[in-house]
Amino acid sequence: MLTQYLYISTAPSLPRDEVDAILAASARNNPALGITGLLLFNGRNFLQLLEGEPEVVAALMERITADPRHTGVSVLDRRSVSARTCPDWAMKRVMITESTGTRREMLERDLPGGLDPEVRKMIVNFALLN
Repeated sequence: MLTQYLYISTAPSLPRDEVDAILAASARNNPALGITGLLLFNGRNFLQLLEGEPEVVAALMERITADPRHTGVSVLDRRSVSARTCPDWAMKRVMITESTGTRREMLERDLPGGLDPEVRKMIVNFALLN
């Protein structure tokens, strides 16, 4: 059985190159840890889905919570899953378009099909906030 975490955090002054560095580090480190998932950043907040072995994801969440680049880490959802919803994504950045009108359509196209409907709704709602 695997664990899946969905969390949100705040990083209002994080420059784009730092977000890119986080994604590069995730792509480099996550395969060895057996972590997969996705990341959205709207210029102020992160929303990240992590999945993997329970103890590995819990340890990663501890490191994420202690990371000074963001604050207010809040777990929105934590569940056991029998299969990964992002099996091929070491950490996929899901882009949020400038136009709120096209965001839902783009997300529906880019989000993995196996996402629990409740988790999908939380991700889409986050993306539509601003």
